[in-house]
Amino acid sequence: MRWHDGAIMNLRTQITMDPELQRRAQAKAAALGISFAEYVRRVVSDDLGASKKKADISILFDLVDEGPPTNIARDKDKMIGEAVWKEYLRKTGRKPRRSKQLKAARR
Repeated sequence: MRWHDGAIMNLRTQITMDPELQRRAQAKAAALGISFAEYVRRVVSDDLGASKKKADISILFDLVDEGPPTNIARDKDKMIGEAVWKEYLRKTGRKPRRSKQLKAARR
């Protein structure tokens, strides 16, 4: 879990503490495998109950909420096939064929 977000500008803070308390805190940070500064940030965050920012999942996957919902797990082969076919038509300059449903509806 990453607590420190490098995208947010942090303020530098100086604190004064008892040398024994600092030694114990540095030892705890080392035991956790984190820096002293990260340890202090976590302790303060836990004490204040800081809210964690939730990432908008659409940022991670570049999703949009336009159009009908899709089931990628179920329809991925069809979706890839349609995308490849459209790219082929675009590259060759061909027009799409009418679907069987359209032909049947005209009869």
